[in-house]
Amino acid sequence: MTRPVFLVGPMGAGKSTIGRMLAQRLEAEFHDTDQVIEARTGADIPWIFDVEGEAGFRDRETSVLDDLAQCQDVVIATGGGIVTREQNRHILQAAGTVIYLTASIDQLVNRTYKDKKRPLLQVENPREKIVELYTVRDPLYRSVADYVLVTDGRSPKYVVQHIAEYLQR
Repeated sequence: MTRPVFLVGPMGAGKSTIGRMLAQRLEAEFHDTDQVIEARTGADIPWIFDVEGEAGFRDRETSVLDDLAQCQDVVIATGGGIVTREQNRHILQAAGTVIYLTASIDQLVNRTYKDKKRPLLQVENPREKIVELYTVRDPLYRSVADYVLVTDGRSPKYVVQHIAEYLQR
């Protein structure tokens, strides 16, 4: 493995958990775009959204993605909305292998409902917001994906095994 492996998908699909485990399995570095943004900014994602809005956050996200795409032997967990920018979709497809991790709406809601660090879900009806985001983003994830894997009812170890097998082809 030399080219980056990007994990894309909705909030709660398991990108960070799977990414850490996959990187360990592949003896690669792991990066989470949201964590890199927070480290570079010195502020958490909700604060960036409050101060700069979603557009400001997306600018930072594109910059981080572009930098990480230049790396070798890395697994990169991306933010759920990274595919909303055409520029990001081009970067993902050109730079590495893209794995789309997805899950049912019920699973996504169950995995995210307590998380206060997800600005887009700080609304009256988070389930409705997840459905709305999924409807818009699912075709975008699929458009960049080299491999699609459903994580519902599957252990992280199982998911990592299947991704590793795919990457060895």
